[in-house]
Amino acid sequence: MTRAIIKSGQVSENRKARFNYSIEDTIEAGVSLTGAEVKSIRYGLVTIVDGFVSARDGNLVLKNIVVQPLPTAAKIVRFDERRGRQLLLHQNQINRLIGKLSEKGATIVPLKLYFNSRGKLKVLLGIGYGKNRTDKRETIKRREWDKEKSRIIRGKNVK
Repeated sequence: MTRAIIKSGQVSENRKARFNYSIEDTIEAGVSLTGAEVKSIRYGLVTIVDGFVSARDGNLVLKNIVVQPLPTAAKIVRFDERRGRQLLLHQNQINRLIGKLSEKGATIVPLKLYFNSRGKLKVLLGIGYGKNRTDKRETIKRREWDKEKSRIIRGKNVK
């Protein structure tokens, strides 16, 4: 395997989340994983684009993220790639997030997956509401105008 092992820093980012949702608040949480999953994540074999958080039995579970097993791993340490992974938060944070989930249109999505300075895996969760088509168009217009503005300031040729 020729991939670099990530000791600390960002592993994966969900760039579509900020486009599809208007994020109001963020919170950092730990994730309960097995050893084989952590090793796969250190090699960058994880996708969080389709991930979301749901409440189950008074806990929050991160669902639909894909952690691929290492191709060199033994058959014994295989795991379910899409299983729900429990989030590690304080009880008052869990209660607050479950209250947010009960609001109409609210969702919690993973924005980033990273290792902190102590080597612990953390996920940055965004609490947001889905954007409609016109809001997405406004986001695109604003992004293109910012690009155009920076070109003008730098003195480059404008279209």
